[in-house]
Amino acid sequence: MLYIDQRTYTFYPLKMPKWIKLYEEFGLPVQLKHIGNLIGFFQTEIGPLNQVVHLWGYDSLDERQRRRGEMAKDPAWHEFLKRNEELNAVQYQEDKIIVPVSFSPIR
Repeated sequence: MLYIDQRTYTFYPLKMPKWIKLYEEFGLPVQLKHIGNLIGFFQTEIGPLNQVVHLWGYDSLDERQRRRGEMAKDPAWHEFLKRNEELNAVQYQEDKIIVPVSFSPIR
C-alpha cells in the first residue's frame, strides 16, 4: 500500500514567493536526498490563498519515520530550518497521511 504524506503550509501574505525560493534552494535538495518520492508540489490559485501543498510517497509508515529521521540528522536540513525560521513565512502547517482507494490511478 502507498502512504502519501500530504503537507499543506499556509503563509503570511506576500511571504510565499520568498519561501518557495528558499525551499527550492535549501529544503528541496535535502528532502530529495533523504525522502525521495516527491509526488507533487503545488500552490493554490483559487480557494485559500498563500498555500503550498506537497505530497510524498512511502511504502510504509515505518519507512516514513526512518527517512524523516535520517533527514533530521543532516546538517543541510538544519541550515534550511534556520533560514526558514529567520524568514518567518509559515503561518500554519497541516500534515495528513492519505492512502489511495482501490480505483485510484496513483497506487
